[in-house]
Amino acid sequence: MSADRPTLPPVRLHSDAELARDALSAPLFARAARLARWAEAGVPVGVGGELLEERLADAVDHLGLAGDEDGAGYAAEAWQLAVDTGLVEIEETEEPEEGAESAGDGDELPDAATGTAAPGEELSLLTSGSPQDILDIWLGGMETVLADAVAPDLSDIADQIAEGGELDLDAIDWNPEEEAELLDGILGNLYLLTALNEDPAQAVPLPALAASMIVPDDMDEPTDDILEEVSEAMMRLDDQFRVLQPIGLVDYQPVDEALIEELDEDGATVRPAEPLEDEDVSRYGMVRLTPLGVYAVRARMLDAGVDAPAVGDLTDKGADVLLDALPDYPEPLAQAESEQWLAARTPVDAARDLLSAARGDDEDGPRRRLACQQTLSLAGAEAEPALREVLDDGQLGGLARVWLAERGAADIPEPSQDMIFWLTVDTIAAQLGAAEADEESAAELRGLVEGVVGQHNGFFDAAWRVDHPATSDVLEAMGRLHPDKKTAKEARKAAFKARSRQGG
Repeated sequence: MSADRPTLPPVRLHSDAELARDALSAPLFARAARLARWAEAGVPVGVGGELLEERLADAVDHLGLAGDEDGAGYAAEAWQLAVDTGLVEIEETEEPEEGAESAGDGDELPDAATGTAAPGEELSLLTSGSPQDILDIWLGGMETVLADAVAPDLSDIADQIAEGGELDLDAIDWNPEEEAELLDGILGNLYLLTALNEDPAQAVPLPALAASMIVPDDMDEPTDDILEEVSEAMMRLDDQFRVLQPIGLVDYQPVDEALIEELDEDGATVRPAEPLEDEDVSRYGMVRLTPLGVYAVRARMLDAGVDAPAVGDLTDKGADVLLDALPDYPEPLAQAESEQWLAARTPVDAARDLLSAARGDDEDGPRRRLACQQTLSLAGAEAEPALREVLDDGQLGGLARVWLAERGAADIPEPSQDMIFWLTVDTIAAQLGAAEADEESAAELRGLVEGVVGQHNGFFDAAWRVDHPATSDVLEAMGRLHPDKKTAKEARKAAFKARSRQGG
């Protein structure tokens, strides 16, 4: 496998226009934009740009949250996001004088006000800017929300300050680096699961997600200490995902509070946890990255120097780059990438480029040719001239005949016995790596091996003579994979002959 192949599978991204619409409709971001427009007449603010009590009540009314017990909190969060993203700008007043007028309404600035807020330059981009402009503003806000998600419980800090002590992060059991690292790891795992899942909208149970970061890979049965650590991580993640959902990063079904034991200040049980009788693991929380979340996590990975490909990245690349990458893509995404690559070229030119890039006696040659064959299966009949041009090519003639036969083409010359056996060895060689790493691929290859041996009498008597760099490796693999002991022994003998013939 090439060293420069991506370490992450590709993701399928929505268009910038779709993502921008998702960003504008995210509850927290939408509220921030509404409050920024509401500030057009000028709003007096306190230190740090926060809304003063009376104006916060006005903001709650403006957002239609007066009947919500959390309305003030939602409005304050939205206002802070507007300030942090530049949707609102603050003009500070160093020493507000009695009788000073606020911008636009003739009222005096309240004594606690230290400045006036008004719509910022970024606000106009939400209506007149490009989708990328909107996404850039949203990404800035998302980073603020991520920081909020890993911040400590403010009630713990308030208790320390009320007691007259200094802020002690150890006493409140909060390590900012560890918290940020855990959340980054969780989002990375969610991203990976989304990329690998045929249904990107499928949610992940919160216990499984927490365990993915804590339970060692080589641990068969988690210990009680590990399980307790997973449980604690679940509760932290429950809080964090509740913070991340309003910005549109995740879809989250919270933990059912009936399953959580409630304790008093002394640690005594106030309400016992309800047993999970119906085995409905979704009650422990379910989470998935939204399309906007996939975009955001990928953007953060790219900023960190991680190779995080997306479908469509290879459209303007050469056939050699495409064939080098496709074997590591999940099948649905490999097809989507191939379709976009083919759509950018004429069928015959695309086929010629693919066939040229597929040649080679190197270790990755079989994988390239299999990727070439799979990509060409998506090409139209107009590609036929390019396939006929390689009918006499020892490495490509076999796959060209397969392509032509599948389309019912006329005048296909019969392949030689050598070409049939060479194509067989090449096809099996292309799948060896996947079979070693994945049981499903191994089962498919076992079926292929049994089928090949069953179709050719005396297969191994001829196969060891095939002039292919991977002949001995393929025959050894056939000896491991074939269920019949006698046939497996014949394969191992043929592998020994092939290795001797090749001088190894």
